[in-house]
Amino acid sequence: MTYNRLMYKRMMNILFLFGIYLTFFYEYYRLKIGEKMDNYLYERELREKKITLIAGVDEVGRGPLVGPVVAACVILPEHFSLEGLTDSKKLSEKKREYFFDEIKRQALGIGIGIVDERRIDEINIYEATKEAMKEAISSCTVVPQHVLIDAMPLDIDIPTTSIIKGDLKSITISAASVIAKVTRDRMLAELDSRYPMYDFIHNKGYPTKKHLEAISKYGIIEEHRKSYGPVKKYLEETK
Repeated sequence: MTYNRLMYKRMMNILFLFGIYLTFFYEYYRLKIGEKMDNYLYERELREKKITLIAGVDEVGRGPLVGPVVAACVILPEHFSLEGLTDSKKLSEKKREYFFDEIKRQALGIGIGIVDERRIDEINIYEATKEAMKEAISSCTVVPQHVLIDAMPLDIDIPTTSIIKGDLKSITISAASVIAKVTRDRMLAELDSRYPMYDFIHNKGYPTKKHLEAISKYGIIEEHRKSYGPVKKYLEETK
């Protein structure tokens, strides 16, 4: 009897773990495959409510040790189509550059928001990201009726929807992510031309081994974020 009860408990544990595995696999498939196939869903629901000027907003540059955080606001036409457009982080540099030009050509409106490293150090990266997003929206060449935002909640006068993994689920946010990413990458390329020893052209300011070694060897530059761990540590050690 005791043996049977033990076997029963083991079987229940196995079934429980198998259920967790199936749930995880389903969610992974739904998010990575299924929902990507309908990344017009949010836009379509808004258009059914007669809302046509739909903006997507995304940012890039929260994690790097150097340079600004950049946000973009993009309004696309109703019948916009660009095969393969998704979260900019999942695209090759060549694809991003191509999509950047195509989005700029087809978009009804585009706005860019840039908050530099000094402001990031002053108010923190979370608040700086919100500032960049608000700047992108206010500078958009067309005023949106509704704003779809990648995760971040914003307190603005325009109705908004914050979407977790929005850069995958919304074609408009995907477009904004590409505009923001290419804009910031080009800024880092220019910075790299002045300070090639930090390898910004490849690391985009993130704390790679080569970047950290360059900080140890050459020190920091004006564009480094002094509130960020590795930079802050260097400053404390070299007082």
